[in-house]
Amino acid sequence: MTKTGTIYEAIGGFNTIDQLVTAFYKRVGNHPKLTPIFPDDLTETARKQRLFLTQFFGGPKWYTEDRGQPMMRRRHLPFEITPERRDAWLACMDAALTEADIEEPYRSAIFEKLTMTAHHMMNTPD
Repeated sequence: MTKTGTIYEAIGGFNTIDQLVTAFYKRVGNHPKLTPIFPDDLTETARKQRLFLTQFFGGPKWYTEDRGQPMMRRRHLPFEITPERRDAWLACMDAALTEADIEEPYRSAIFEKLTMTAHHMMNTPD
């Protein structure tokens, strides 16, 4: 993936994932398109996201150890994920990547992988 091994290692490991997720959920919790499908208290959601992104970008398999296989599409089926919500989610992530100061080429690689994942999560038309 990278000269240093994984994206997770290249961006600085868990501390950077933590900064990214904190910046992301600060935005999600205030986004009018996203708040209807997220809980009022985002603590547990953010914890699971930290575990998932750690594993997704090549770090320890904490998500699988804690929650089992990711099966992200299945886990997201109960929520109406429209193209508009996908775009809102991606906009929050884009801003969070900037706030977390993730440098190129990792920023683009992360956003590309998350964009593909976000497209896969859609399950409802606008």
